[in-house]
Amino acid sequence: MGKSDRVTLQAARRMALRAQGFGRPRPARAGLAQVRRAVHAQGLVQIDYVNVLAPAHHLVLFSRLGPYDRAHLATLLYDRRELFEHWAHEASILPLEMWPLLRHRMEGTPQLWPRFSRFAKEHGPYIAEVLETVRARGPLTAAELAGEAKRRGAWWGWSRPKIALEALLAHGHVGVSSRRTAGFARVYDLSERVIPLDVHGARVEVEDAQRELVRRAAARVGIGTVRDIADYFRMQAKDAAARIAELVRDGELVPVRVDGWKDVAYRPVDAPSSRPLEAASILSPFDPVVWCRPRSERLFNFRDRIEIYTPAAKRTYGYYVLPFLLGDRIVARVDLKADRASDRLRVLAAHRESHAGNEVAAPLVEELRAVARWLELSEVEVARKGDLATALRKAL
Repeated sequence: MGKSDRVTLQAARRMALRAQGFGRPRPARAGLAQVRRAVHAQGLVQIDYVNVLAPAHHLVLFSRLGPYDRAHLATLLYDRRELFEHWAHEASILPLEMWPLLRHRMEGTPQLWPRFSRFAKEHGPYIAEVLETVRARGPLTAAELAGEAKRRGAWWGWSRPKIALEALLAHGHVGVSSRRTAGFARVYDLSERVIPLDVHGARVEVEDAQRELVRRAAARVGIGTVRDIADYFRMQAKDAAARIAELVRDGELVPVRVDGWKDVAYRPVDAPSSRPLEAASILSPFDPVVWCRPRSERLFNFRDRIEIYTPAAKRTYGYYVLPFLLGDRIVARVDLKADRASDRLRVLAAHRESHAGNEVAAPLVEELRAVARWLELSEVEVARKGDLATALRKAL
């Protein structure tokens, strides 16, 4: 690599953000087609139902589309079957075309979730019984299976039937056919009754599937190290490295050095532009821009730790904290709550990043107002906590 293969950190940020759909105006009215396009453009959307503000997967789409009808996502998922739920980054929503690319992981030991495989091996007869129950009775929820009371610990308090169903999901035996409104509980059915049969039976050889996953991940990362690219679809780094080397050899990926990064990075040969971009978006803590914490520190000098499980007295920024992207920098973070009882979007705390000034307040207020309108809340209320709170209150 020569001088022409060096990339400034600012250029890398802009390439990464453009790869994630930022830098273009939000649609005037985001309909079903725009929601479909956004999910396909990202390759997957991570699911999280922490409902202090709105489920994280909806927030990820809002960041790119602005206010949109959240029912569109359910329509594409459960009515039209154009999308499906699976374990891909974490629990994720994916375009249907991704199913064949993940089959080799389902049929082996799911690399990210060996605990599912361990449970299946340790409780084989029970797993088989649950699968037969779904075959005979499905679709059904974990609560509709006879099972033990909730347990606590590393399984998020999941019941034994829930763990069994998630193991079956990870291995591709069942799919998610819908969600129960109460508690957003997954409704499981046999995967061949959820995934259209022509897609369900499609097969891709392991290395070909890995190569396509790397190709898609690199396009959505924009520029990243082997581990950055591997993390997108949670591939093992050694598999990603082997496929990256092949794509470099074939001229699809270009190795580059990013200023300040220790490891070599890779960008698609037709990488996004590094020209200045306009963006002003609240980001979910589970947005691809920030979900890989080491990468967000390298790209944005943004150190984020989710503090939901931290005792209140020990939290630095708040319970459910969202970064605010302005241009190509993360300039603030806000602890938000949709308080439906008082019909308000409450900003419980607002903190400015060290490189940002008071000019952050006005665009952040506009974004908060857009979030409030989307959630059908009448007012935005800012508490006095944080070094940005006073400027935000004045901008309101």
